[in-house]
Amino acid sequence: MPPGPEYYEEEELESAEEEDGERSARARDSDEDTEDASETDLAKHEEEDFVEMKEQMYQDKLASLKRQLQQLQEGTLQEYQKRMKKLDQQYKERIRNAELFLQLETDQVEKNYVKEKKAAAKEFEDKKIELKENLIAELEEKKKMIENEKLTMELTGDSMEVKPIMTRKLRRRPNDPVPIPDKRRKPLNYLLTDEQIMEDLRTLNKSLNTVSLLFSASPSSPEHLPATPAESPAQRFEARIEDGKLYYDKRWYHKSQAIYLESKENTKISCVISSVGANEIWVRKTSDSTKMRIYLGQLQRGVFVIRRRSAA
Repeated sequence: MPPGPEYYEEEELESAEEEDGERSARARDSDEDTEDASETDLAKHEEEDFVEMKEQMYQDKLASLKRQLQQLQEGTLQEYQKRMKKLDQQYKERIRNAELFLQLETDQVEKNYVKEKKAAAKEFEDKKIELKENLIAELEEKKKMIENEKLTMELTGDSMEVKPIMTRKLRRRPNDPVPIPDKRRKPLNYLLTDEQIMEDLRTLNKSLNTVSLLFSASPSSPEHLPATPAESPAQRFEARIEDGKLYYDKRWYHKSQAIYLESKENTKISCVISSVGANEIWVRKTSDSTKMRIYLGQLQRGVFVIRRRSAA
């Protein structure tokens, strides 16, 4: 029995459904492929935009740096001007401080100069006065020594008497003038040292004392005559200088100490020790402020005697 019409209709329906399914499947595959391609293109496009943006940023920054460099070279860069202003203020402040310090130091040096100048002038005047007083005292002392020596020589008749020169006497002719004796004085030797002069004076004084005793004694009184022509040795005192101080007669004397100065003529002078040297001392009289120089030898031989006195 041949198939009927219903059979063919069923087959055709099935075939149509299969074709529709295949077409749907192909359509779905095509849509998926299109979506994949669209996503790839989008990612590629975004990457290109990012690279382009980075390049633009780099170019902008480079252009900005070049512009700042140009402004810096021209001196118009705002940051440069700001820092330069700050540096200029610091510079001016430092210069002002330096000028103030210089003025201060200059004033101090000027004050020190004036002070030192006044001190030097005062010291010079004091030294000049002291030198003058010392020289006057020294010359006065030498003058007194020479006067004493002259007086001693006149008393002993040693070198001041007139002595005629021993000459051969010839017979005077009638028309010849009367000869005049040549009166000469024995010259004094002033080249001796003070120590030698004082030693000679001491010897002369001893001789004078001996002569005075001989002439004053009676011829009928032999007990008044000296046993020997020379007197007994003079008393000697211990005197030395150590560490700027005088040791005399078992006592120490120092500068500015008040003393009495006694001499062989029994004169007593109130003095003050003005200075202590190596071999002598200087004393200043309280009456007229004149100075005298006393040697250690004079103190040791007793030419001068020192006694302590109250400073008041």
